[in-house]
Amino acid sequence: MPNREPDHGHAHTHGHDHGHGHDHAHAAKPTPAPSAAPVHAPGHAHGHDHGHSHDHGHGHGHDHAKRVPPSRLAIVLALQFAYMGVELVGGWWTDSLALLADAGHMATDVTALAMVLVAARIAQRPATRTQTYGWRRAEVLAALANAAALFAVGGGIVVEAFSRFSDPQPIDAVPMMGIALGGLFVNIAGIYALGTPGHGDLNGRGAWLHLISDALGSVGAVAAGAMMWKFGWMWADPAISLVVSALVLRSAWSLMRDAASVLMESAPAHIDVDAVREALLAEPGVLAVHDLHVWMIAWGDVSISAHVVLDTLRCAEAPDVLHRLSERVRRRTGVGHITLQLEPEGFIEDPVHP
Repeated sequence: MPNREPDHGHAHTHGHDHGHGHDHAHAAKPTPAPSAAPVHAPGHAHGHDHGHSHDHGHGHGHDHAKRVPPSRLAIVLALQFAYMGVELVGGWWTDSLALLADAGHMATDVTALAMVLVAARIAQRPATRTQTYGWRRAEVLAALANAAALFAVGGGIVVEAFSRFSDPQPIDAVPMMGIALGGLFVNIAGIYALGTPGHGDLNGRGAWLHLISDALGSVGAVAAGAMMWKFGWMWADPAISLVVSALVLRSAWSLMRDAASVLMESAPAHIDVDAVREALLAEPGVLAVHDLHVWMIAWGDVSISAHVVLDTLRCAEAPDVLHRLSERVRRRTGVGHITLQLEPEGFIEDPVHP
């Protein structure tokens, strides 16, 4: 899960009221030189020479994103499933690649929305002894699968479009335009029902991108039909399909990049890790900061942890120092889930033993 420090021989287990447990493993082996008193955070009575604190802000330690309600996703799923069949039959009847491409995209919408609904249900499960962070990354995995489906659809459209350029097919343009126009209305209704998801709602954003791409695909199919009906431009069908596929692939890349960022435990783009380090070092008595980690359990669910080396004279003030450090980080980042370990000057961690 998050980037963790090595296991040095003894662990602290901390449970939190938001459903995430954390097993942090640290060891203390001070050098003979310092004679500092043990440093402990409030509420932690451990027999070693460092303080360890979890700070969770004002009752909740995560930056949860605004999420699309499952009921709205279910409405969009029903609309997409119903019209997908109409476009599949219409595309086969008129022999329109643009219409079939739009129907194929709708098919991925149906699959993606179903995955989103299932993942949302799984993500609501509480944390367990083994799943200490809960199940929220199920949504990230669904978003990754969603992106892969978009890539497959976009790539398939590109291959078929180039084959149509070399071998144009006769297309019944008027029915094609009517069916595509109906698909456009369905997608607009779906976008309205879904609303605008928060930036941190990966699956809601994935569903929204699907609908936007579908709506643009329907517009493209109407435009291609109009050009073929008015001017007899048979090349318009594969040409418009390539434009639609480019939009689909762009959406897929954006979604996959964000999902991979969470799975790779990258620091969120809006948090400057160097600025967090500087905020900690600005506290009087702080000599060094190491093992600073900023990561996401799920998109919008950010955690920060760090080891902070204190001047020995400040060790007796550990509770106050912890409070001030947590406030500094919270003001700088807006993150509430902050884990800080205080270490006296001269503290040396044991090496990792197998």
